[in-house]
Amino acid sequence: MKKVRIGIIGTGMAFERLHYPAYEQLQDRFEVAAVCDVDREKAKRWQQRLGLREEDVYDDFRKMITREDIDAFDIMVPIELNFETMEAVAKAGKPILCEKPVAATKEEARAARDLPKRFNVPIVIAENYRYNDENNIIRDLVRTQKIGTVYYFIQNRVIDVPQDMLKDKFPAKEWRHHPEFPGGIFYDTAVHDIAALQHIFGAVQKVHAVGVDHDAEFAPYAVVQANLTFPNNITGQFSFFCAGKEMQRPLIGLRIFGTEGMIYLEERDCGTVNVAYNDGSSEQIPYKPQMGYYHELVNFHKVVTGEEQPSVTPELTYGDAMVIFAMLDSIAENKLIDVTKLGHYEPALV
Repeated sequence: MKKVRIGIIGTGMAFERLHYPAYEQLQDRFEVAAVCDVDREKAKRWQQRLGLREEDVYDDFRKMITREDIDAFDIMVPIELNFETMEAVAKAGKPILCEKPVAATKEEARAARDLPKRFNVPIVIAENYRYNDENNIIRDLVRTQKIGTVYYFIQNRVIDVPQDMLKDKFPAKEWRHHPEFPGGIFYDTAVHDIAALQHIFGAVQKVHAVGVDHDAEFAPYAVVQANLTFPNNITGQFSFFCAGKEMQRPLIGLRIFGTEGMIYLEERDCGTVNVAYNDGSSEQIPYKPQMGYYHELVNFHKVVTGEEQPSVTPELTYGDAMVIFAMLDSIAENKLIDVTKLGHYEPALV
């Protein structure tokens, strides 16, 4: 099996906690060839950990992407830097794996969508929710009508950002305290839930959202509640609360109601998809949590080696971002937004 020599752009928490553990499991497929971070000392710590040479450490990714001995690049930078970094690497003609959201604005998201066609390079977006086992299980249950025809769903997402800011967690990052993108932590976090919902049900068609104002800089709203419509007359209610806790177990989670039963996922890491049927029977489908990082790297390796196409493209994640922007516009303008008029799903570009 060909090993792909990978260049790492951004050696922070996303690399350490999300991507690097997957790279360790896939040493037969990948070799980390070089690392880059604006904090050179951080990059040098990875040099020592990975046994790299001094010349394999960079604080400017533009110097690294010219190397012919590096096959592809993995981009893990703050959201407002994603597009310019992705564009530069694409211009260099190198395959890309990029964290999400892919852009800080609608305009950048549209431009990111077009990068594969513009530069004729494969780009895989590391939207782990589209690769996670639980969402693939639920999608298959819905598509095979395991609970009959789906009527509607509810999903409740709660994160305690004020507390998480004080811990060694992703919200503690300074750039998330003072976001340079609309929606703040709502965009940064809820875009993953929307990715999962669109993975399961198809493209959102219409959005109507309301919000509870919030004076913290990390998010304009403490609460966002959105009614969503999907193909096949499926409707759903998505709630996002970023300033407190959900103390009662079991959590509300994701509940999908059909003509013959319901599907219930308490949370991403619970390890079980529950199916309850109207005749009183039930089944519990186990899964291994957070396998998305592993699956996305396997897909990326096969993309780079020409074995398959990207499973998650900039086009798909553009669609996820546009639904979030539509929610924000719906709140601001107090009206229903027809997402289909935004052109958020177009023919694949790769």
